[in-house]
Amino acid sequence: MTSTKSPSQVPVGVDPTRPSIARIYGGFLGGKDVYEVDRQVMRKINDAVPEAVHIARGNRAFLNRACRFLSRESRIDQFLDCGSGLPTAENTHQIVQRFNPEARVVYVDNDPVVLAHGRALLTENENVLMVSADIFNAPEVMENMVVGNHLDLTEPVVLLQVGTMHHVEGDAVAVMRRYIDALAPGSYVVFSHFFDPEEPELTRIARRIENVLVNGPMGAGRFRTRAEIMEMLEGLELVPSNDLGDSGLVACDEWWPDGPALTPLSGAARCIVGAVGRKP
Repeated sequence: MTSTKSPSQVPVGVDPTRPSIARIYGGFLGGKDVYEVDRQVMRKINDAVPEAVHIARGNRAFLNRACRFLSRESRIDQFLDCGSGLPTAENTHQIVQRFNPEARVVYVDNDPVVLAHGRALLTENENVLMVSADIFNAPEVMENMVVGNHLDLTEPVVLLQVGTMHHVEGDAVAVMRRYIDALAPGSYVVFSHFFDPEEPELTRIARRIENVLVNGPMGAGRFRTRAEIMEMLEGLELVPSNDLGDSGLVACDEWWPDGPALTPLSGAARCIVGAVGRKP
């Protein structure tokens, strides 16, 4: 099945012959703004790991819970969401403004589809903006005039890098270091990343998906180890992942879940981890 969009319906700057990670991620969450080239990648991922959809769902649910927590507990009213992806049912601004209608949010992305849909959605919300910038270039984001005018970066902010850094093929540690260094003390970082648990069966799952992403038309999507991911979070005090005070970096579905789990996590669900950290 090919895209039902006519050429006039394709946003300016979009190449419907090249897959988009934002559209693929949105597709796994049930979104309809995907093209046949995106579906081809989704089919290859599903062929490699039929439960791969659990990664996208776990990641999104983690973002929602982290935003609820920080909106209630941190008293921070400004959020910088990098690589926000296509609008879905529960977007960052909808979650945080439910607790604080005056909360300010800036979404940052450079995918033309994301920008087109996001700006259309936000036309009537003066506290929310969408900015086009390269999220893997921290100075370009943090020094962006629109970001600086909408958010007071001398005060604490919540920075979201959820499901983004695994698409950095270069020095992801350096990218995160620049972001963390630029944040005011008291800021929080919400972070998730594809994970290699370094257990034979789970590592095989991680590598099958990674092979589709990295060696296919996407060209990116690394599954990194705990040590590699923790290096990206250096300088942050991680919030415990549950009321027992356990490690702050856990499978996304295990970070302060909304209730008890009636079934064990799938192998794929264990291949994405999340954490929330505070800059002292």
